[in-house]
This record gives sequence, structure tokens and C-alpha cells, in this order.
Amino acid sequence: MNIPGKTFSGNYLEYLPLNKIAKYTKGPPKNAVSFMGYPQQHPTEKNKLVLVYDPLGSSPAVLEFKLEDLLFVEEVPQAVTEKGEGIPLIKLWIRKGARGMLLEPFEVDESIHFQARKLF
Repeated sequence: MNIPGKTFSGNYLEYLPLNKIAKYTKGPPKNAVSFMGYPQQHPTEKNKLVLVYDPLGSSPAVLEFKLEDLLFVEEVPQAVTEKGEGIPLIKLWIRKGARGMLLEPFEVDESIHFQARKLF
């Protein structure tokens, strides 16, 4: 992963500005919602991050958030694929009321059929 002026050798979130992530000593913030998945730097917008939600599940999705809405980061155990490969997962706490983007896969058919489903 390329971050200007940094060599990537670990978790993308290690390189986020510390003043943008609030430190909580009594657990996660009450004014936030958690999302768990695999984080990646946004490919074109450096003020955003991409989270692959439920990467090994039956309904994976890609979520996009602004870094300024990230309040707390919590490490969770890695997910393991059937081949034994580890996927680093984290839990992000995003400010309530923030706007995110949801991208999800769909099957191309004669027309798009949207299914109502609850992600979280």
C-alpha cells in the first residue's frame, strides 16, 4: 500500500494521523457505530478509507468512510481462509450521523434486482 512519504510494512491504520483518532480508555465511544472488516487505503482519496466488510462471508461488501469520522479502532482476531491464510481484521468505530458509501456485488441480469437486506 502506498502512503506518500511512508513505507508500508504493517497495518494501514498505523499510519493515520493520531490527532484524527480519539483515544478512549473506558471502551468504545457511545456516539459511534462499529464495523468489522479488512481495512485498505482509498485508491484515490487520501482522506477516506475502504473497509471490506465480511470478507469471507456469503455477503461481502465494500464500505467507504471519511477518516475524520473514525473515532476508535479495535483489533480483533484474524480470519482464516480454507487454505489457512490469515486475513487481518479490525473493528472501526464510526461517528453516528456520518455518511458512508456501500458498494456490494450483484448479478447482472436483464435488469437489476435489489434485495433488501440488513448488513449490520
